[in-house]
Order: sequence, then C-alpha cells, then structure tokens
Amino acid sequence: MKSKTVAIIVAHPDDEILWAGGTVIDHPSWNWFILSLCRGSDPDRAPKFYQVLEILGAEGTMGGLDDAPEQEPLDEKEVEQTILDLLPSKHFDLIITHDPSGEYTRHLRHEETGKAVINLWHTGKISTDELWTFAYSDGNRKYFPMALENAPLYNKLTKQTWLKKHKLITEKYGFEKNSWEAQTTPKTEAYWIFTDPDSAKKWLSKNGLAL
Repeated sequence: MKSKTVAIIVAHPDDEILWAGGTVIDHPSWNWFILSLCRGSDPDRAPKFYQVLEILGAEGTMGGLDDAPEQEPLDEKEVEQTILDLLPSKHFDLIITHDPSGEYTRHLRHEETGKAVINLWHTGKISTDELWTFAYSDGNRKYFPMALENAPLYNKLTKQTWLKKHKLITEKYGFEKNSWEAQTTPKTEAYWIFTDPDSAKKWLSKNGLAL
C-alpha cells in the first residue's frame, strides 16, 4: 500500500487510540504525526502519550490548552493558533480529527478541535488532500460511543488489531478494565470524509456548528 503522510489532531492523549487506533495500527507504512492539544504538562498522561507514539512508530507533540473539569469554552482563535504552532508546516495527504459534533455527549474540547481544523483548512492555513472526522455517537448518553454505520468509511477491526488497540488503552495509558475508556474502546472505526474544504465548511453549517 502506498505510503501517506497523515496527521491526527485530537484534544487529548488517548483520543488518537480510542477513535483511530485501529487505523494507525493497520497502516504502519504511513507517516503519522499525532498532535494532542491538551495535557502537554500533565506528569501522568504526557509521558504515556509519547510512549504510545513510540510503539506506533509515529511522531507527534502536545499542547497545553486548558482542560479543567469545568470545560469553559475556549476562544476559537486560541485553538486555531495552537494547532498552527504545533503542526508541521507542510502538506499532508490526509488529516484526521474530531467531528465538530463530538464522539459522545458532550465534550467541548473535541467539538472545538474539529471546528478549528475545518476552519484552518477552509482558510488555507493548513494543507491536506483529504480530511476525515470521527463518526461516532452515544445516542445522547444512552450507550457507549459506537461507530456510525452510515458513515462513508466504516471499518470493522480484526480481533488482533482491536486487542492491540485495547492494550494501548489499558496497559499503556493505564485505564482500568472496567473504566469508561476501556469499555468504550470501539471495535469498529468510522469516519466522515471530505475531499475539499468547502464541503467540510458546509458540514459545519448544516449541523449548526459554523463558527
């Protein structure tokens, strides 16, 4: 399979595994750069993030956006500038990020990250051939987040891939096996796919999420 240069832009260390870990594991020849916008100074989570990158054979870095429990909204320009400061200034074949509606009900940082990436692409400040956003829902907290079957890309992971993914969550990130994260770890990954920034921007507007 042809190698690709791919960036994953997420809010937190572990989001890259929860929502896209199988995709990364199944494409070891792709050149991965993983950016977590929060927890860069967290003495527990930051070292674990870099250990996971090493296991995946990926490069990456972390930012220090506020991630306090109160989840006060962040200024959109602060989120965008953090991405620009930390993301390598080059063209990517593919960028993967949160959907602006989030993966579960509800996490502002996920939503803000997805919106910021779409707006940066639309204004030409980041460059990519394609943008994929995670396609999951928890039915308004009725169940653990599940991949959406109507998404353009719906990929059931092999048992071997899922076990590797689950081990990264439990053994490397250290979440207990009965934790929300461990129980959530999806066995199927899904993505909305955008091949031009205008269609991604319309997606924001369609869902009432345009900035």
